[in-house]
Amino acid sequence: MKRYKTYIIGGILLLAGITIGWFMKPAAKMADESTHIHSPESTDNESGGEEIWTCSMHPQIRQNEPGICPICEMDLIPLDNSMSNDDPTILRMSEEAAKLAQIETFVVGESSTSNSTDNVQNSASIRVDGTVELDERTIKSQTAHVAGRIETMSVTFDGQYVTQGQKIASIYSTDLLAASQELLTSVQFDDRVDGLKDAAIQKLKNWKITDRQIQEIIASGKPIETIDIYADHAGYVLDKKLSQGDYVRQGQALYTLGSTGRLWLIFNVFESDMANVKKGNKVIFTTPSIPNKEFNARVTYIDPLLNSSSRTAIVRAEINNSNNQLKPGMLLNGMITATKTKTAKGEIEHLTIPNTAILWTGDRSVVYVQIPDSEVPSYEFREVEIGTRMGDFSTVSKGLNAGDVVVEQGAFVIDAAAQLNNNYSMMNREVKVKKEESSDIVPSYADETSPTFKDQLDQSLVKYIEIKNSLVNTDFSSASLASELFLQSIKGIDMSLLKGDAHMYWMEQVNAINSHSEKIKNAEDVEVQRNQFDFLSQAMIKSIRAFGTNDKTYYVQYCPMAKGNQGADWISTEAQIKNPYFGDKMMKCGSVKLELN
Repeated sequence: MKRYKTYIIGGILLLAGITIGWFMKPAAKMADESTHIHSPESTDNESGGEEIWTCSMHPQIRQNEPGICPICEMDLIPLDNSMSNDDPTILRMSEEAAKLAQIETFVVGESSTSNSTDNVQNSASIRVDGTVELDERTIKSQTAHVAGRIETMSVTFDGQYVTQGQKIASIYSTDLLAASQELLTSVQFDDRVDGLKDAAIQKLKNWKITDRQIQEIIASGKPIETIDIYADHAGYVLDKKLSQGDYVRQGQALYTLGSTGRLWLIFNVFESDMANVKKGNKVIFTTPSIPNKEFNARVTYIDPLLNSSSRTAIVRAEINNSNNQLKPGMLLNGMITATKTKTAKGEIEHLTIPNTAILWTGDRSVVYVQIPDSEVPSYEFREVEIGTRMGDFSTVSKGLNAGDVVVEQGAFVIDAAAQLNNNYSMMNREVKVKKEESSDIVPSYADETSPTFKDQLDQSLVKYIEIKNSLVNTDFSSASLASELFLQSIKGIDMSLLKGDAHMYWMEQVNAINSHSEKIKNAEDVEVQRNQFDFLSQAMIKSIRAFGTNDKTYYVQYCPMAKGNQGADWISTEAQIKNPYFGDKMMKCGSVKLELN
């Protein structure tokens, strides 16, 4: 009997997964044929390109052709990447998918009901006025890392927008000149005085001088007297403190800036109304600057201090400022909707939600909470602790706040879609939150790189592919030999063909290439070789992207299950997946990540 139940449950989950994958499938978009580097979204399911196929029970499986899952042997289904999201606890759906799912929501703490005759609901609406203000957590200062005179400054007025990493000023510094000269002197006496060179390098690093700049000083043998300052944060300039030609001290602020992406809504609530205001209460407000439009937010903070002259307290809400509709300083007219639940013992806060909103998995069950102010329907996976069950409702002791909007109908459909998208779901709670993308942006030197250097790099890639093919075949000895031949080809690359920054960047990559190739060559088993092959591949991918190739096309491919589900890349000369990290165990596990030509 248990065996039949297992088959039935599996069939239901598979059917639900296929259904969700079908109605979430977006219309194909036209690909930009002029682009030389393509993401998976631009190569799959577009312009007749290949689709990515996945397993409804094991979403970590990815391959670019139909087949069966290597884990459970179920048929693979098409994957939809249109609603991808960096946070696996949040599922984003298309408008069409949300409508087909017939999702209904319930506001926690505003309209709950109970079988108990002692409970009486009492709602209160409080009219308030207020203003829009910057989120103070986004206000930051940009400081100078070294003392000197401002030679140039690109930030010229208040209100100017600055992007992170943008060059904002250059500073002439006698301290920098002296410190870089100290570095050159310490290099000359490095073999005589231990620690002298390291101390000189650390002094420059304290001023945020990069390793590359330090190596350039050493390589050129010339001290530097001017340093560029780059923006540490993005935002609008609130207060410009210095101008071109001014002298600046180390650590002195050049300007302050703030972001308008998320704003604070500051309301004044009279003392007599404070008892009815709680965190999570809904706020509906308008502004004369945008007529005929209502906005919604939630109370996130209540000031513990009361203004003795106006007899009011500050209540704060927060809102995502899409399209910069709201601007700091705007006046607001709002209404706070507060709810009280009275019992025979007095007034208490009583959180209940419909049983239909709960995906039961024991004491720690699952609900989906609607994300407010999102551009597309978005729902957050939330674990909750369930207390007493009362008819059609249950109490929640942990995991929800008053004012949260939970999915009352359609939670199972959302969970099935999350399972397909490799998000957190009732059956899949092992997803790791993706880290922020690396800020190490690969520079482009392709236009200035000579064809001879590109040819030499292409020849080394031929030897790299031999290492990859050996690992595909799980051939330990062949991989060691191929690595030795690859090292010889790398030594044959003439680095004098590169100048300036391009030369320094190749030095960084070739050090990593040589180090990890040696470890592949001297490894004692194939799994160690595969682990080092990932690091080698990262350096080679950066090299191709930085210096380009001569009329060749390479495919950067990705396996999400490699290295203990951390994921790993490799380079191939063909789009067909042949996985070097698993070989015959999962030969076709992976997808094309980038196309380089």
